[in-house]
Amino acid sequence: MHLTPDANAITRVAESIGAHLGQEEAEQYRPFLLDLLRLVDQFMQERTVTSPPPMLFPERGPGYRPGLDEDPYRAWLWKCDVGGTGAGLLAGKRVSFKDHISVARIPQVFTTQAMEGFIPEVDATVVTRVLAAGGNVIGKHMMNGFVGDYGSPVNPHNPAHITGGSSSGSGAALAAGEVDISFGGDQGGSVRLPAAHCGLVGLKPTYGLVSHFGAGFGAEMTVDHIGPMARRVEDVAAALQAVAGYDPLDPRQRREVPESIDVLSGLDAGVKGLKIGLLREGFTEPIQPEVVEANLEAARILEQAGAEVTWISVPEHAQTDAVYQTLSLEGAMALFDAGFYGTGYVGYYPQSTITAIGRLWHDRTDLLPARSKLNLIAAEFVRQTYQGGAYAKAQNARAGFVAAFDRALSSVDLLAMPTSHTVAPAVQPVATDPRQAIDDNLSRNWIVTRMAYNTKPTNYTGHPALAVPCGKIGGLPTSIQLVGRHFEDGLLLRAAYAFQQAVDWDAYTKVEPVTAGEPVGAAI
Repeated sequence: MHLTPDANAITRVAESIGAHLGQEEAEQYRPFLLDLLRLVDQFMQERTVTSPPPMLFPERGPGYRPGLDEDPYRAWLWKCDVGGTGAGLLAGKRVSFKDHISVARIPQVFTTQAMEGFIPEVDATVVTRVLAAGGNVIGKHMMNGFVGDYGSPVNPHNPAHITGGSSSGSGAALAAGEVDISFGGDQGGSVRLPAAHCGLVGLKPTYGLVSHFGAGFGAEMTVDHIGPMARRVEDVAAALQAVAGYDPLDPRQRREVPESIDVLSGLDAGVKGLKIGLLREGFTEPIQPEVVEANLEAARILEQAGAEVTWISVPEHAQTDAVYQTLSLEGAMALFDAGFYGTGYVGYYPQSTITAIGRLWHDRTDLLPARSKLNLIAAEFVRQTYQGGAYAKAQNARAGFVAAFDRALSSVDLLAMPTSHTVAPAVQPVATDPRQAIDDNLSRNWIVTRMAYNTKPTNYTGHPALAVPCGKIGGLPTSIQLVGRHFEDGLLLRAAYAFQQAVDWDAYTKVEPVTAGEPVGAAI
């Protein structure tokens, strides 16, 4: 490939950046432009040696795409069999990943058929660390929110209801018992909401604690997290301990990220003496009354186990929507421009993934769902109106929101609130009318969804947050969310483990046969 634009191409590109060149002027620019592009062409043709991160278990097969007979809940994009030998924290555990996390030599499509045939060349750091800990990587999952060309997973507790997104396939496979641990991505609740709706434990770790190298979703980078999900607290704790810690490949990590963490040794220390604050803003209307009741009962159980429970207020929790939306819109546009993994850091860039996603976003934007195009259009309006000032203000405001939660967490050890204000919404029929289908898609925009009201704030502030099953309503799980101080993820897991030991856990989490009747969740 050689960059040799003619005068017409030069005027088009100039126009796209706000520079207006006439035909004659473009001809003047052309020889100088070709001179600038010549060295780029030369570099791209050279056989330059690159040094990708080392790959564990390089002798791995390509795996396969399961049919619906093997995948009744539509949870899997690909199945494989990598690692699982030797000892380690995750020895004997079947582990899977949301499809935005790269597993080398295993197809990755980000749920869009436009990416069919793409195979990443590197493992994400979480994959490498799972393999190093003895885990058996068995596949990649469907995810909602990017495109969704392969359909949507359904909830094993009741297939008439959704799993929650965007780590939807992880939620379905875990609830069905098809995997022991799954790693999802959480940009506004995308680990915790599937956990809440599928009767699982789901952790959004402290920002930066788990490396994000080798994962991308197209959201604002400073709200994006990878977190483990499982049916039991001890499996989430083991998964976190296996993968957490400093990674020189991850430019998002700051100096306070430790080399490693230990959350397992204190997991059974109980909650005696812990102070838990029920967050008033987390219980605001509209909310399903049974969800409130289940959360208050969970608080009473923790109180009986020795915790001190009180009510507390953080007004900023209810004010997060505006700043989160501002940041997420323009942040997604920045990734759209920069190539999915950002720019400006010294490190390894997964070139093939960047190229494949760049081709999709810039050459095939029309293949994106209506809501994704809507968000990009809105972001461009914001950028052109405020010239980057809105994004800057949203970033600069973060310190005040962090401080507000830190003040609350100086008087209590943990905050508690419902993970979601309702149980899993009912699956809605797919519209056959094209205009109605577009309208339906536009109305289900993850950035503004009420479902994520209680989960988005900690994506913005970076505090760890854990979804814990706390009951069932009409056969569908409901969940309490615990929030803690930065890098005290272990304390969340300790409280959750004490709760798990104090209740009939199977009654909260086990998939029971579905009885006939109307869906009990809120429609979406």
